[in-house]
Amino acid sequence: MQDIIANEEHIRFDFEPFVKEQLGLSIGENARKREVCKYFLKGHCPNGSKCLYRHNKGERSVVCKHWIRSLCKKGDSCEFLHEMNRNKMPECYFYTQYKQCTNPECYYLHVDPDAKRKICVWYSKGFCKHGPSCRGKHVRKVICPLYLTGFCPSGPDCENEQ
Repeated sequence: MQDIIANEEHIRFDFEPFVKEQLGLSIGENARKREVCKYFLKGHCPNGSKCLYRHNKGERSVVCKHWIRSLCKKGDSCEFLHEMNRNKMPECYFYTQYKQCTNPECYYLHVDPDAKRKICVWYSKGFCKHGPSCRGKHVRKVICPLYLTGFCPSGPDCENEQ
């Protein structure tokens, strides 16, 4: 009985190639394989299937835009979700590009493109040389009226700029 339990690494299952190929995992993998490969996340890993790190993108986070229209040909091998989930829909192209969508029954997310823009570091420090043509978001800060009159009791904890 002890020989059967001790030699479990020699047991191979028919589904192991599928798990390795489709999910990027192998049965009984080492601890390092739990980390996702940084090169794979950037698009290409030079080590391929011999890489010591994991090559799966994890949970599918966005609904497949082709599946929505019943046009996805990848089936189960698709890297996108094949379920109707309102919170995981892809962004609406028209709303993103033109800030309006004329389809009243649009399935896609309407995310304001300005909300995704990063805050301009230079503007927040005081001056941005790009002015209104800057790609970053210029957020105006409200100056504390008490600070302007001479003293703010909240000091650095004040919610307004000082």
